[in-house]
Amino acid sequence: MAAPALPTLPPPFVNIEGLVNLRAVGGFVAPKTKPVILYRSAELSRITPKGKEQLQALGIHDVFDFRADDEITSYKTPAPDVPGVKFHRTPVAEDRAYDPASTAARMQSFVNDEREMFVKMNSEILETAGPAFEKVLRYMAENPSEPCLIHCTVGKDRTGIFTALVLSILGVPDDEIAAEYSLSTQALKPVMPIIIARFKQKVGDLENWDGFNNLLSSKPENMLAILQMVREKYGGAERWILSNTTLAAADVETLRNTYIV
Repeated sequence: MAAPALPTLPPPFVNIEGLVNLRAVGGFVAPKTKPVILYRSAELSRITPKGKEQLQALGIHDVFDFRADDEITSYKTPAPDVPGVKFHRTPVAEDRAYDPASTAARMQSFVNDEREMFVKMNSEILETAGPAFEKVLRYMAENPSEPCLIHCTVGKDRTGIFTALVLSILGVPDDEIAAEYSLSTQALKPVMPIIIARFKQKVGDLENWDGFNNLLSSKPENMLAILQMVREKYGGAERWILSNTTLAAADVETLRNTYIV
């Protein structure tokens, strides 16, 4: 996702030409973490030649893409070719059905109970995300001096829950995780017309856009509810990792020792 003449955003955002919602995750105080644990963003298909040079200058060599194959095809947003940068296909799940009836019902659910729908959606993500998230976690444990970039389509939900899991195992407080998640609101606002146009192209128009607007929101209270769900349903972030990947407790401890300074 990208748009011309995007506004310059303050840190932790990183302003790269043609790339939306790119920011560094890190620099927490209690516990004190590395300034950059990882980078997160929206998809990169509209990055410009100058943007590619800027991406290379950040020292990013590995990019992990959480999108489904059908998502990339239908939106015509393949990964760009950036010399020195390897793009890893790590889909979290198969694409969701977007027939008009199911789409309308889903959007209405985001009107009726937005918070509960975010909890449900992220629980569904966690049911299938183990293999994809494991690849990124292993990279992070094995390459502490080379922060990777993770992304989905707009860089909000799949990217957001992965980031939340990482910060949780590092001991970052819930309210700070939620505040980090909410930064996507500021970044996505300028490109909402593009997001809406792509959605219309895929599924057509909607009678009520309130649900869609709620779906595209990143309110901190929704992340707080998601974190509570992770504790209640899975026993917390570390327990989810140990139950849904082949990582061991020692690997989680390696991540802590690596990113807490």
